[in-house]
Amino acid sequence: MKTVDVSNRLEESEKRWEEKTLKPTLERMPERSQDFTTVSLSPINRLYTPNSIPDLDYEGEIGFPGEYPYTRGIHATGYRGKLWTMRQFAGFGSAEDTNARFKYLLSQGQDGLSVAFDLPTLMGLDSDHPTSEGEVGKCGVAISSLEDMERLFDGIPLEKVTTSMTINAPASVIFAMYIAVAEKQGADLRKISGTIQNDILKEYIAQKEWIYPPKPSIRLITDVFSFCSHHVPKWNSISISGYHIREAGSTAVQELAFTLRDGIEYVQAGIEAGLDVDDFAPRLSFFFNSHNDFFEEVTKFRAARRIWAKVMRERFKAKSEKSWMLRCHAQTAGCTLTAQQPYNNVVRVAIQALAAILGGTNSLHTNSLDETLALPSEHAVLIALRTQQILATETGVINTIDPLAGSYFVEKLTNDMEKGAFDYFDRIDAMGGMVEAINAGFPQREIQESAYQFQKALERKDKIMVGINEYVTKEEPQKIPLLQIEDSVAQLQHQRLSDLRRRRDNRTVTATLEALKAGARGNDNTMPLILDCVRAYATLGEICDALKEVFGVYEEPIF
Repeated sequence: MKTVDVSNRLEESEKRWEEKTLKPTLERMPERSQDFTTVSLSPINRLYTPNSIPDLDYEGEIGFPGEYPYTRGIHATGYRGKLWTMRQFAGFGSAEDTNARFKYLLSQGQDGLSVAFDLPTLMGLDSDHPTSEGEVGKCGVAISSLEDMERLFDGIPLEKVTTSMTINAPASVIFAMYIAVAEKQGADLRKISGTIQNDILKEYIAQKEWIYPPKPSIRLITDVFSFCSHHVPKWNSISISGYHIREAGSTAVQELAFTLRDGIEYVQAGIEAGLDVDDFAPRLSFFFNSHNDFFEEVTKFRAARRIWAKVMRERFKAKSEKSWMLRCHAQTAGCTLTAQQPYNNVVRVAIQALAAILGGTNSLHTNSLDETLALPSEHAVLIALRTQQILATETGVINTIDPLAGSYFVEKLTNDMEKGAFDYFDRIDAMGGMVEAINAGFPQREIQESAYQFQKALERKDKIMVGINEYVTKEEPQKIPLLQIEDSVAQLQHQRLSDLRRRRDNRTVTATLEALKAGARGNDNTMPLILDCVRAYATLGEICDALKEVFGVYEEPIF
């Protein structure tokens, strides 16, 4: 009764404010004519009060850090105990080129490594495949064999550094190469840690770098789940990615919903493969975009943790608290960076990084100012890393946990994010799951429509991008030094692969590839078989081609 009385009094006070204070102000100085919406075009109210969240259950919906539902973070001490991992995405040219960049970043205070692979590697092609021409080393590092992986991590002890690898369709093969390097270093596999992205569903939805159809692709993923739970227990066996969904044009709610629903699909697949949910779910991780709308992004991270905790406890009946905890990496939004006035990108990245930090990300990559033009130069990537370090050491944002909690605006947006995601879950469940939804083109069409509406808003100037549709300068474009990748990288890779095929034991290579095909036709876990191929120095393309013979190749339906 007391709460109702307070709510009624507040409603009366708000009406009085609107009549006595707001109305005369609007008559003198009207609000701007543009709509007040988020980057996702969701409307924002003029004012938020306790009546905006009248049924808020603090303990049940917000709670305390380190406790269910983890809205305020999965660690009881937030960043007071441990900062987020500063993990700058890096990769270009040859393995030696990227190895030098890794060592430079580590020397400048980076905590963990994050590998960007070139397009042929992402597609499971060797550098000397005809389709690879013109792409070798251009948008990431070229890795075609175990020898390349050995060069990539030369002088970097894998037992002492965490590594994230952004690769999906051929993730099992690249992960096997990493394990083989760790073995050669004498590392204890039970101590190595890091993440393999290994998320094929978002490829079908957004990024379009696939090899095999969904069913065998998910089988490869659950094989990694099982292998890691037994042999590499500290390794995150998947990084379920919303980043690329957002880059394709989704709204924040769509990014959140499709990413977490992909996660639900993977958990269900693991259970159907005979795994106990609490054996593999604690090593699932997530990867989100941190976009321009500051408060929308903060609330997305908070809602993500709450939703995942509820899904794991209620939908999958997971018993371990570690299964309930959503751990995530964040990257600032590449799609917001502009070639025009590129130094403005430093400001954008800093604000996006701050949103991810106040949202409680566990690790973070900050984009470089030149990434809309080329791969990051050493100068630009250092500014991006220093941005994180300044936020961590000079701004005070680490001093208290979830400092925006309790804001009527933040809590209302967090609730709206959660509701929007669960609404999408219901629609996808009604279709039979995420694979069926993808085959029907549902998430693809939703994203396309959102991207179209945002583009229209830009053209109407309802949304402003500085330097693009407003505050445009007529001066010559600013000249900034760009990293150039020479074609000699491809020539080097061709020679190395030729030499490797001549030196290795080709009988052993053939035998391991045949064993892989036989295991893939049956029910064997493919990871040990892929490891055997890798140890024999079978190439990435040879291993992927062997699996193509069994699984076939995916062709996107026409929607």
